[in-house]
Amino acid sequence: MTVRNRGALAALAAGVAALTVAALLACAAQPARTVGAAQASALASAPPTATASGDPSVPVTAGELPSSAETIPPVRLLIPAIDVTATVDAVGINERTNEFEVPPSVDEIGWYRYGPGLEADAGSVVVAGHVDSAEQGRGAFFRLRELDQGDTVTVTGSDGAARRYRVVAREEYAKTKIPLDRYFARDGKPRLTLITCGGPFDAKARKYRDNIVVTAVPA
Repeated sequence: MTVRNRGALAALAAGVAALTVAALLACAAQPARTVGAAQASALASAPPTATASGDPSVPVTAGELPSSAETIPPVRLLIPAIDVTATVDAVGINERTNEFEVPPSVDEIGWYRYGPGLEADAGSVVVAGHVDSAEQGRGAFFRLRELDQGDTVTVTGSDGAARRYRVVAREEYAKTKIPLDRYFARDGKPRLTLITCGGPFDAKARKYRDNIVVTAVPA
C-alpha cells in the first residue's frame, strides 16, 4: 500500500485526539511555546518530490512488522522530566478510518511501524500518544508540551538495549499545517519524533485543534 495523501497519516488529526473533561481541557489547551524549530528542520533532508496531486508521497508498506531481524522496534519509553514510563506498541494505519492507529489505552503509546526502527542510521522514529481521555483521564503524553531543549528521553528496544535521546525542539502546529513529510521521513539525520494533541479543544468536531511535536536526537 502506498499512501499519497495527507489523510492517511492524519492520525494526528483524529486518531490521537480524545474527548476530555473540563479540567483536562484547561491544561491541554494552553499554548506550547515553540523552541528549536530551526534545529528540527535542519535534521530533515530536502522535502520529497511531490506527486501529481501535489501531495508528498509518504513511504508506507503493507503487512505486519518488517521481517528483517535488523529492525528493532521500541518497546518502552522513559521521560523523567514529565514522569513518563510507558509501553510502546507497534501500530500502523487503521484500514477502516485511514488514521494513525494509536493504542486505545491512554497509558500506552504507539510506534509507527512503517517508519524506521531504532537501529536506523537515518530518518524519523515516530511515537505518538494520547493527551487525555474523558473516560481514562490523563494520557501518557499529557505533559509532552512541557518538554524543553536538553531534556532526555530513553527508549528501550526489543533487543533490550536502552538508547538515550536529547530534546532539541518542541513545536505546535494546527493539524492542517503540520509538515507530515518531515516528521514521517525515512531520510535525514536519525531522530525521535514524539507527537500528541494540543491547543483548544473543538467540542463539535470532538478533537483538539493542534499537534504538539517534540524532536530529539541521539544523545
